[in-house]
Amino acid sequence: QVQLVESGGGLVQAGDSLRLSCVASGRSFSFYWMGWFRQAPGKEREFVAAINWSGGSGDYADSVKGRFTISRDNAKNTVYLQMSSLKPEDTAVYYCALDKIAYRSVRVVGDDNFYWGQGTQVTVSS
Repeated sequence: QVQLVESGGGLVQAGDSLRLSCVASGRSFSFYWMGWFRQAPGKEREFVAAINWSGGSGDYADSVKGRFTISRDNAKNTVYLQMSSLKPEDTAVYYCALDKIAYRSVRVVGDDNFYWGQGTQVTVSS
């Protein structure tokens, strides 16, 4: 079975940096999109960043462009989210997602398209 485990969250001050990691197990993900979503209290889960199976440039929400960087290491079955210049508005539970379908040419939306991790809490104080 597929499992995704996030780590790296914590409590930081505005302007600080964090790196989140997500380790996948249960299948090879070399040809699948991977990404990050987040959910703040009382809010819907929203897209943050994604990376193509080719390992090329990432796709980012406008709110995090220029501050967050997504990367992947297929040999380690791991995807990362490097976050810098963190803001209180970034406070949320961050979830790792693995696409269920290989070789997609574009990013897709919809929760049922992905396997999900359990989430890791990121809290940014002002």
